[in-house]
Amino acid sequence: METEPTVEINSHAPSTAATVEAVGNDDEGDWSRDDDGVAVTEPTQIETETITPAPEDVKEIEAGVQSLELRTKGKVKEVVPVEEPEAEEDNEEDKKRHLNVVFIGHVDAGKSTTGGQILFLSGQVDDRTIQKYEKEAKEKSRESWYMAYIMDTNEEERVKGKTVEVGRAHFETETTRFTILDAPGHKSYVPNMISGASQADIGVLVISARKGEFETGYEKGGQTREHVLLAKTLGVAKLVVVVNKMDDPTVNWAKSRYDEIESKMSPFLKTSGYIVKKDVQFLPISGLMGSNIKDRLDKKTCGWFDGHCLFEVLDKIEVPLRDPKGPVRMPIIDKYKDMGTIVMGKIESGSIKKGDNLLVMPNKANVKVLSVYCDENEVRQAGPAENVRVKLSGIEEEDVLSGFVLSSISNPVTAVSEFHAQLQILDQLENAIYTAGYPAVLHIHSVVEECEIVELIEEIDTKRKKDDSKKKKPKKKPLFVKNGAVVVCRVKVNNLICIENFSDFPQLGRFTLRTEGKTVAVGKVVKLPSPGSTTF
Repeated sequence: METEPTVEINSHAPSTAATVEAVGNDDEGDWSRDDDGVAVTEPTQIETETITPAPEDVKEIEAGVQSLELRTKGKVKEVVPVEEPEAEEDNEEDKKRHLNVVFIGHVDAGKSTTGGQILFLSGQVDDRTIQKYEKEAKEKSRESWYMAYIMDTNEEERVKGKTVEVGRAHFETETTRFTILDAPGHKSYVPNMISGASQADIGVLVISARKGEFETGYEKGGQTREHVLLAKTLGVAKLVVVVNKMDDPTVNWAKSRYDEIESKMSPFLKTSGYIVKKDVQFLPISGLMGSNIKDRLDKKTCGWFDGHCLFEVLDKIEVPLRDPKGPVRMPIIDKYKDMGTIVMGKIESGSIKKGDNLLVMPNKANVKVLSVYCDENEVRQAGPAENVRVKLSGIEEEDVLSGFVLSSISNPVTAVSEFHAQLQILDQLENAIYTAGYPAVLHIHSVVEECEIVELIEEIDTKRKKDDSKKKKPKKKPLFVKNGAVVVCRVKVNNLICIENFSDFPQLGRFTLRTEGKTVAVGKVVKLPSPGSTTF
């Protein structure tokens, strides 16, 4: 119902004119012109000092205001929303693919230094900051560590020169947005490295070419071997092997040293499950000097290598596409409180957008997505392989734990306390015998849970040919298995965990078993309890 227009008489002592204003529409500019563009004016100056308008005049003004309002109603609908150009900008940004790159390798191979150099060369860090870090490193008598300070922000990490937590940073090339995950190389922090590698799409294995350092990392017990095995198990499909410290006086860009490292690493990568010609690329670099990272090597520095630089290699790597329309699966790696509950993780399947109703498993809490953030920016929607922060309503921060999974309501993730797995026993523990009742720590996506092998079901003969029908008779269940064996077993955990069959969701179906500070087995989930049940 429209309000009656009121008539005000403004009388000013010095002036001989009174202004009559018709207050019927707040926005004068909306109705001051008619459809033909002719300005609509009302006489505003009256010669008398004070005037009381006649009732006929009031009716005339009211009729004029109403007719003008009717004329402009159609115009309001034609106004173009301001948000549309922003949407186009978002789409432009979305055209760049996103990849997570984890830097792995033995301690002191130069992972943090190489990561820091990448950020500096891609313009993420300015010269003034580098000078500050250089001065700080010099004061600690660690001049060559200053680039690592970009990634190692913790004071303890800077003093010891060892990465502890997984460092995270972002940079872009012309076609791709990258998230760098700088994993710790020391054997004490392997669980943190597993957390970083489980979020990655591609891996950069950093190997030191310095005399003695490659051998230390590669020999039995070195972290180069364990990191490669873990990366493959955790779903890092493509590997770039960078031979670092080629500028060292003991190497001096020698082709013989580079070839020696490549010839030793290739067979090991093959036994770890990588197809070397297809999945692995080798290239020489100097992380400290920035050689062969953004720009190709100068022929004066290294005349024998004419391949691509690291940026070009990363840009051209093809990774398997994931289904943006599939059921939502986002393992939660961390959570905190900031005007609501915020969870962090990597979307493994499906897409999450503002306003979605989802389920936090295994506690079956219904939640609503209030906002989604990628690389500090709020976005309307995020797809597979994106590292995101999601603000949720409907759940308290203390009710969310690392390892929980954000999933679709219509197709939720499976929560179980038992599953069948195919295990590959590694040669990490000498003379070890694995029987029913063997305890270990299970690492699967962001879950870390104590577990027990409660039953050995079948040992798989890896030497047997697939089409050999003579040996397909059912065998007795094995009582024990030794190093190097492949066995199907039943694994039991203390609490409910969210996992999937490897064949359905590889990211939620591959795991590692660790004990005594070593990785003793890698495996995949092959069978889950029937729907509605958590055990067999």
